[in-house]
Amino acid sequence: MWSADASNYRGVPIGVVAPRDAGEVEAAMAVCREHDVPVMPVGSRTSIAGQAVNTAVAFDLRTHMNTILDVDPEVRSARVQPGVVCDAIRDAGKPHGLTFGPDPSTHNRCTIGGMIGNNACGSHSVAWGKTVDNVRSLEVVTYRGERLALGLRGDERGPIPDQLRALGQRMAPEIERHVPELTRRVSGYNLDQLVPGNVNLAKALVGTEGTCATILEATVDLVESPPARALAILGFPDAYTAADHVMVVREQSPLTIEGMDAGLIAALRALRPHETTSRMLPEGNGWLYVETGGENRAAAEAAAQAVAIAMKPYTTGAVVVAEPAQMAALWRVREEGAGLLTRSPDGGEAWPGWEDAAVPPERFGAYLREFDEVLARHGRKGIYYGHFGDGCLHVRIDFDLATKPGITNFRAFMTDAADLVVAHGGSLSGEHGDGQARAELLPRMYPPQIIDGFERFKEIWDPDDRMNPGRIVRPATMDENLRVFVGMPTISDQPQLAFTHDQGSFTRATRRCLGVGKCAVDTGSGVMCPSWNVTQEEKHSTRGRARLLFEMANGEVITDGWQSEEVAESLDLCLSCKGCKSDCPVGVDMAAYKTEFLAQRYQGKLRPRSHYSMGALPRWLRAAAALPAPLVDALNRLAQVPALARVAKKAGGIDQRRAIPPLARETYTFRAARGLQSTSVPDLGIEPGSRGPLMLWTDTFTNHFDPDIAADAVAVLTALGYDVQTPPRTVCCGLTWTSTGQVTAARKVLARSLNAIGAALDEGVPVVGLEPSCTAALRSDAAELLPDDPRAQRLATQVFTFAELLARHTDELTAAAGGPAQEVLVQVHCHQHAELGSEPDRAVLDALGVTATVLDSGCCGLAGNFGFEDGHYDVSMACAERALLPAVRAAEPAVDLLADGYSCRTQVRQAGEREPIHLAQVAVRALRSGGGG
Repeated sequence: MWSADASNYRGVPIGVVAPRDAGEVEAAMAVCREHDVPVMPVGSRTSIAGQAVNTAVAFDLRTHMNTILDVDPEVRSARVQPGVVCDAIRDAGKPHGLTFGPDPSTHNRCTIGGMIGNNACGSHSVAWGKTVDNVRSLEVVTYRGERLALGLRGDERGPIPDQLRALGQRMAPEIERHVPELTRRVSGYNLDQLVPGNVNLAKALVGTEGTCATILEATVDLVESPPARALAILGFPDAYTAADHVMVVREQSPLTIEGMDAGLIAALRALRPHETTSRMLPEGNGWLYVETGGENRAAAEAAAQAVAIAMKPYTTGAVVVAEPAQMAALWRVREEGAGLLTRSPDGGEAWPGWEDAAVPPERFGAYLREFDEVLARHGRKGIYYGHFGDGCLHVRIDFDLATKPGITNFRAFMTDAADLVVAHGGSLSGEHGDGQARAELLPRMYPPQIIDGFERFKEIWDPDDRMNPGRIVRPATMDENLRVFVGMPTISDQPQLAFTHDQGSFTRATRRCLGVGKCAVDTGSGVMCPSWNVTQEEKHSTRGRARLLFEMANGEVITDGWQSEEVAESLDLCLSCKGCKSDCPVGVDMAAYKTEFLAQRYQGKLRPRSHYSMGALPRWLRAAAALPAPLVDALNRLAQVPALARVAKKAGGIDQRRAIPPLARETYTFRAARGLQSTSVPDLGIEPGSRGPLMLWTDTFTNHFDPDIAADAVAVLTALGYDVQTPPRTVCCGLTWTSTGQVTAARKVLARSLNAIGAALDEGVPVVGLEPSCTAALRSDAAELLPDDPRAQRLATQVFTFAELLARHTDELTAAAGGPAQEVLVQVHCHQHAELGSEPDRAVLDALGVTATVLDSGCCGLAGNFGFEDGHYDVSMACAERALLPAVRAAEPAVDLLADGYSCRTQVRQAGEREPIHLAQVAVRALRSGGGG
């Protein structure tokens, strides 16, 4: 037999064809020659799909199955291979004013083969329907090797087409009687496409979830896409009322009607306290997103305004948005709902399972009310959103899937929920198919004769039952293969970090990832996930790492716990950039997981050399700071001697291609202790000290490498009326120890620092950080290291970035700034992106009259010790070359690179591009030019 089962060969995803005999070998070879697919012999003892074979045909799925073969704007169609991503088809249609209608929230990563397999829909189904409504023809291969072209003319002949037509003719009365006509019916097979007068074998195969045949090629419809779009957001007292009025909105002929519950917005704000997009929503506790189109922006906006006016009697408020960036930000809130709702603010877990049932939209409000009653009856809570205009509900529910009573409750809820949907004339699945989660429930929706028809349909395509068995037909039970946390875990769940967002459990944290896959999308920019963007290997994606950690905690597949080499290899290229913490819809914090892994793995053991050198860097720098300036100069010169540098780098686990950064001759704290201030203070006409005391956090990197930045910052803050103080002794956030898994040492370092500034914290004195990574550590990591220390909690609320302090005084900055215009490129530090936000920085730059272009370049690639560690140089530089360094090279010489992060500045310096600057330096320039100082 032969099939296109997914496999791997030397890390490359491949499709495998395993012929049964010489005739099928030749047939397979012919197919591969036609498609330029290489042949890989695998040996007679190799078993593929349960068969011993002599020859296999393998093809790289990344390069041989993801091509757009043709776009025909005249007939509005595209011919594509199954690995083509949805957005790629949409982009191919754009020059012709066309698009592919179905657009799930994963549109930038889901493939057309997957969409056909589960009959995906998306937010625009109100206008353009499901995937089945947009498929013209398919070219497929069965498990036994029969290749068919379906749907081109509808006159297919052969054993399979003939049997399918006979099945449709025999069952036509039962199909018409028992298969509901519902825009979002996705459950079961599309037997309605076999009824005489309506036969379309290509559409019949849509939604079969890989149980019948493998898709080789598809021709899909393209629809006319409005040149401009606008968004009317309607507020309602609750989601019920929003659902009650979808039929009124449908009368306006919009492109989409999406709904959200207040719970989703609460989850968003809990996960991302600094997000601001949700503030744009109108008053209400339930919302509808209604998108309209037009020939131009004005027409689209007018259509959206018409919707808002028509709905005014029913709403609590309305907002119309036509600016593309604002619309994109608002759509991200909706599209990331699947991830946002997997955790409650207190760390409680919520799961899919009852994921996307649909009812007739005119009954949606009543269904929602009764659905909540079912939840309450079973002691469950769920937060929902969904395609309200089509009566389709997405929900995450707090099932207890880790205990037997919890699973019993899960089953009872699922059967009651299924009966409720059927009572409303709905479908168990409104998109994405039944899978294992709901296939067992199909007999509650369909009578036995339809279930028998499903079995016959499957047998016609796959008589050997080798294509994804146990789904739709003769399904596994919904709880048969649950894998939340079973067996005998090989690790103790007593983490060294607090994991406060996961109720103190590392194993609970490893369950955050649900495979949403946003981390494995190569957008060419963005923070998450730097190493995956370079290697394109699944084990280096946030999702891949999370899966390995789950398997390690579960103990069934990875049995050596913290000593697992597979996990260590995967985490080795994690930059601890924290991009996933903010960019992952589920809030996976791989930096914290890596810290915990390293802490447990090396507990009581010899560590890598870099942990002793760069992990303890503040300790070595403190020793160097005690040296007189001439000796510091001598050290810097010695570090440039090649032979000595090689020895030092080897001892410290540093890549030989890295330069050792020079130390400042004098630290800022040394200057401050002597009363030296090298930067003149601009006179803003504000009485010195009138705004009270302010504590400058003298972080290791600024203090020892770039003390002039601290001096400039103090000058600006003093000019704004603050009495700037420095800690009475050396302070450190402990980040270098934390990132290398030396948690015990990090705790001690942080506790000493809190002792040093404890009096200021008690008096409510604001603390200002200049280094984003250190400031972010004080705001978030400190409480993870010292969860029982109230000072750590207090510090999180009292620490501010330099920009956050300055943003309080934009009027004064605007009045004082002047002189020649400054233009800067802005590289936002990854930890700032994840933990702090950058809106205050933009406000300050605007106030200073600086023209700023914020780079969407992602991680610089240095990431603290990562880019210095032996073996990481190539990945580090590849990260920088993706966007950051090309953008710097392309900028005019007069344009500065603004990079508040020391790692970012060092990466650009060592790349030899230009000398970056800090916001403090930009501010001093602007204020001096304006006449101060």
